[in-house]
Amino acid sequence: MNSVKSSASQAEGSPHQRTRPPSTPVRRRLLALAGARGQVAKGRDFTRRALRDWELDGTETSADALLLVSELVANAALHAGGCQYLALSRGDVLRVEVFDASPEPPRPRFGARPGAPGNHGLRIVDRLCERWGTEAHAPGKVVWAEIGTSRLVAGSPVRR
Repeated sequence: MNSVKSSASQAEGSPHQRTRPPSTPVRRRLLALAGARGQVAKGRDFTRRALRDWELDGTETSADALLLVSELVANAALHAGGCQYLALSRGDVLRVEVFDASPEPPRPRFGARPGAPGNHGLRIVDRLCERWGTEAHAPGKVVWAEIGTSRLVAGSPVRR
């Protein structure tokens, strides 16, 4: 599995720079999680509120976005000493960024057995988003993933 799902180039410097301006104005939210207990739950709640405020909630794809956040934050907690920050950006895509203090890129774990817990996180991430990848960010890295906002708006309603 490749660490970048598609060949989107990023400009040097900030991981938030884009090579072309977005056609939709970008809104951004940041949650500090360094040292916090319950990082996954806090990240999901933060994301749920942002999706609601941005009118991107209520579809199956918005539920996928919550699962995506859970997987990325959990991976940081399990393999990178915890999530330092969770950043959400909304423009043409919903961009989820998880910052941690480990410079080691995420690596898919092979040998996961279907139905057995563990070692499925990056496969789940790969299936939920259009693209994902990693970038160096002192002192560690940022793992990012993107879902098109058109998918979030047009997705099937969540059955409650």
